[in-house]
Amino acid sequence: MASIKTMLPDECVVIRDGAAAMKSALDLVPGDVIKIKQGNKLPADVRLVEVSSDLKFDRSILTGESEPVNGTIESTDKNYLETHCIGLQGTHCVTGTATGICVATGDNTIFGRIAGLTNKPWHGFTPIQKEIIRFVLIIVSFIASVVVLVIVLWAAWLRKDHPDWINISLLIVNCVSVGIAFVPEGLPVAVAMSLTIGANIMRKNKILCKSLATVETLGAVSVICSDKTGTLTKNEMYATDCYAGGQEYKADDAKERLFCGKADGDTSNHALGGLRISGALCNAAEFDASTTKMPAHMMKIHGDPTDQAILRFSEMLSSVQGLRTSWRKVFEIAFNSKNKFMVRIMSPLQQGGANYSPSDVTLWIKGAPEVLLARCNTVLQEDGTIAQLSHSNRKAVENIKDRWSSDGKRVILVAQKTISGDISSVLESAKAEKTVLEMAREELTLIGLWGLIDPIRDEIPNVVDVLRTAGIRVMMVTGDFKLTAQAIARDCGIIRSATPLVHSIGNLNRDIDKPQIIKENESSRSITISGPELITLNEHQWDQLCKYEEIVFARTTPEQKLRIVKEFQSRDHTVAMTGDGVNDAPALKAADVGVALGSGSDIAIEASDMVLLDSFSAIVEAVKYGRLTFGPVMANVALGVPQVLSSVLMAVVFPTLTVADEFRSLFTDAGGAITLAYEKPEMDVLLRPPRNPKKDRLVDGRFILHAYGFVGVYECLLSFVMAFWYMSRRGIPFSALVLKFGNLDPKYDPAYVTKITNHASSIYFVNLVVIQFFNLLATRTRRLSIFQQPPLFNKQTQNPLLFAAMVWSIFIVFLCEHIQSKEHNPPSFLANSMQSATSLASKIL
Repeated sequence: MASIKTMLPDECVVIRDGAAAMKSALDLVPGDVIKIKQGNKLPADVRLVEVSSDLKFDRSILTGESEPVNGTIESTDKNYLETHCIGLQGTHCVTGTATGICVATGDNTIFGRIAGLTNKPWHGFTPIQKEIIRFVLIIVSFIASVVVLVIVLWAAWLRKDHPDWINISLLIVNCVSVGIAFVPEGLPVAVAMSLTIGANIMRKNKILCKSLATVETLGAVSVICSDKTGTLTKNEMYATDCYAGGQEYKADDAKERLFCGKADGDTSNHALGGLRISGALCNAAEFDASTTKMPAHMMKIHGDPTDQAILRFSEMLSSVQGLRTSWRKVFEIAFNSKNKFMVRIMSPLQQGGANYSPSDVTLWIKGAPEVLLARCNTVLQEDGTIAQLSHSNRKAVENIKDRWSSDGKRVILVAQKTISGDISSVLESAKAEKTVLEMAREELTLIGLWGLIDPIRDEIPNVVDVLRTAGIRVMMVTGDFKLTAQAIARDCGIIRSATPLVHSIGNLNRDIDKPQIIKENESSRSITISGPELITLNEHQWDQLCKYEEIVFARTTPEQKLRIVKEFQSRDHTVAMTGDGVNDAPALKAADVGVALGSGSDIAIEASDMVLLDSFSAIVEAVKYGRLTFGPVMANVALGVPQVLSSVLMAVVFPTLTVADEFRSLFTDAGGAITLAYEKPEMDVLLRPPRNPKKDRLVDGRFILHAYGFVGVYECLLSFVMAFWYMSRRGIPFSALVLKFGNLDPKYDPAYVTKITNHASSIYFVNLVVIQFFNLLATRTRRLSIFQQPPLFNKQTQNPLLFAAMVWSIFIVFLCEHIQSKEHNPPSFLANSMQSATSLASKIL
């Protein structure tokens, strides 16, 4: 919320009682009249009632689109978010001035609604937190069961038949010892260290994890909803194709064709030359003065991406910097979504302007072909002559437009019109804009077309393919139109189906009784659906939609992005959402893993759980280490739980030593547990499907049976065999202890028995530590054997820290035994052990 507040103005100019005054933005109420000028941020949603012709707003903070939007008095769209007669709170006035009436403030604005969605309450535990809580509940239930069993046995049998063996005080000590023995004391340290180490590994791969729990959640992600601009694409628009004089050219071939047969370089009467001139003059972008001497592809250009791409293309054909200085701008109507074109009237200066007469005044217009093509009645031919635009010419242009659009290109048409006579008085009148729009309504000469594209990042197809192999569905969520979004999704590899097989909303049955009809040859089902269509879906249609393998969501709003996330979550999917704008913040907050780009807005970064500091390709490494993290956590449980059974039985036999044993186990097991976090990913980690939090549990019945019924049993038996074998060698046979209930034969000295028992407990513990070394090697991988994933002599799989941990455990054992040999009193032994080990650990850390 602090980041959101910094994006709103503190004060604004308000007209009240006929007087203008600076007022706090917090004091605004609907109905207030406010003044807007260049550089202002809007303090509320306002209805524009008076605007200058050059008024533009930067709405990228809300929509993610970098191109400024014109402000108008007339409504341009029924959609509140799309219309240009509304100035939206938080947006920035780029140019011009305006007067507006406040229509919404605070939480009632679009910006306020997004902020409210972003500030929704915490939505529950992460998968790893749920698993640990579940594991704790299982351990608590075991503790309660065993303690109840001990009490029942004591009350029903031991208290009556052997009253002198265990009194109430010793019973309490025994119950506490059993409870302590059940606790896998190394698990909290191991889990925290595993997640921390995983986060540090991700940081080295330029992935910043804001929450440790997020590290493991990535391993369960089954759906990734990705924004397009800047995430999947480079956000660097450029021209790839052009059409002029009835011919279609690739950008690389246009320059060669432009000068073909023109030794003197005079191209002004050539159709491509006319396209070059139009792109240079009907353009609001500007060259950066510091880079004008550089090649065209290296020049820095300021302006919206479309104008930048067209100006760079014109400069690539031949330098246009001199051309632009030889013309004077007379009038301009900036691009807006209502008109879908921009108009610029230019007049050549006295020194000439590309063979135009100084008396000529030329109107250039560029924009959407579907709007402007109908206004053209002539066409500039390849030889520079003007001819009538025939039906076949018109059809050819429409076919090229449709084909380029299907390839994911933005198509821009440019036309011109020579205006005869003096129109200066007309352009200075109050109705200048209306008059110019009338001039541009008919009798235009078609110059040509540009095909522009924002290229996808080079690594994206491979990233999408790897994620698909890993069982993760990647979906595009964008503000682009369906046709363009679908074409870009195909380039990215998100959609693999041929165009005729891509479904639409018509393939989703509303009637729950009617099954969805799928053709047998549709092995990879794809669908493209727009934001307005999402609003109309019922639950049955959402069920069908969420089953598609490849989905593209187009023209989506922040609320619709949020709903997409929640609909998938409600169907047991773990969802990751990527985004970089304020409009993405609600969905980022609601997703199981919100992933922001390092170049994104402060609000998006604040709402996310993870930040990609480099590019979207880092998500593969994030998923890999996210899956790897669950392995060490599970291995830590597998490493610690079997020892619990041994500790419980030890607590029954040697109850007063259990606390000391737990202390020693903390240091001996923690070392091995921590090194598991440094395990290299198993070779098939990205070939498995994502972990299902509902089915793939940290601890389940099979795991408990393996840990307690197999590993725990042989660890316990071997340790007890060694302990009692030692006692037998020291003259105290097993038969002298079993079922004696403290009634030892008088021939055994009690002091001697106590001494040998203490030694036996140490042997029991040392034996347990050594057996745990083999358990450590066995649990380091979940599926591969030690021969398939060797811990040494293989750079891709080795983890020498495992053996360092074994050495550490042996050192701790000898340290504790050395202290115990000096102290016969168990409490003193415990105190000295804790003091020595804590001092040693602090020095190492």
